[in-house]
Amino acid sequence: MVQSPIFLKPVFKNRIWGGTNLRTHFHYKIPTETTGECWAISAHPHGQSIVAEGKFKGKTLGELWDNHRELFGGIKGDRFPLLTKILDANNDLSVQVHPDDEYAKKHENGELGKTECWYIIDCSENAEIIYGHHAKTKEELVSMIQSGKWDQLLRRVKIKPGDFFYVPSGTIHAICKGTLILETQQSSDTTYRVYDYDRVDANGNKRELHLKQAIEVATVPHKDYTIERSVEVKEGATITTFIKNEFFSVYKWEIDGEGKFVQNHPFLLASVIEGDGELTHDGRSYTLKKGAHFILPNQTGDFAIKGKCVLIVSHV
Repeated sequence: MVQSPIFLKPVFKNRIWGGTNLRTHFHYKIPTETTGECWAISAHPHGQSIVAEGKFKGKTLGELWDNHRELFGGIKGDRFPLLTKILDANNDLSVQVHPDDEYAKKHENGELGKTECWYIIDCSENAEIIYGHHAKTKEELVSMIQSGKWDQLLRRVKIKPGDFFYVPSGTIHAICKGTLILETQQSSDTTYRVYDYDRVDANGNKRELHLKQAIEVATVPHKDYTIERSVEVKEGATITTFIKNEFFSVYKWEIDGEGKFVQNHPFLLASVIEGDGELTHDGRSYTLKKGAHFILPNQTGDFAIKGKCVLIVSHV
């Protein structure tokens, strides 16, 4: 049975570091002036996407995963494996680190670990991220944290639109002010804060740190990951492959004209980050506007995208 594309309504999260770029860039109706996260394709219990139209309209992605596993190629697992977010860092995010699957399963009630990757949609001039650290041993890491030697400890990297970073579990990191990114990650909401710039919330309270867990899971010394992009140019489309590993494969599709595709994975997740176009499949047409998010289920088969647009696409 041929399956149709599934378009989703995102979930928005207010954050101390958030802003209004999700509205200005994507025309989303954001709930607050400090909206930091768009959970675009999510079946995580902390924020589930809702099907926007079609025969599954109104159902959560988690319901589809539980009750219609055929849409996902019948792959095994007790939860939908991926989570796509767009983050508006109007201010610096906390310096943090995520556990791997083994640690999270043991210490976080069976939660998945959190390996993620970032595509820089836009950023201010001279923007940067924190990616890794300079400590050579755990003892040195602990000493520098306890002494507050953040400038010496943290490794800062300049960024520009179009950059891609792989952030495996154990990597100390932070997205910094003036950055809009699309994040593809394991479906997990476990974060261990290392440092939060001594910020206070509306009630004058500092946010909780998780130093014991962070030190236990941090990779020391830091391990750098070089992204070796490969590019395939075909009629109407340029496909950039950023990464393929045990957690996810992530691509950029740049459509200029009409690109024809075959969906031969258990499922594909797709987010339109620039431009607009039209998806045609099984005799139907679907409008693709910037900020649209959809799943191409198993047995989608042949489809085409025409127009001038850019999509970030992923699968397990």
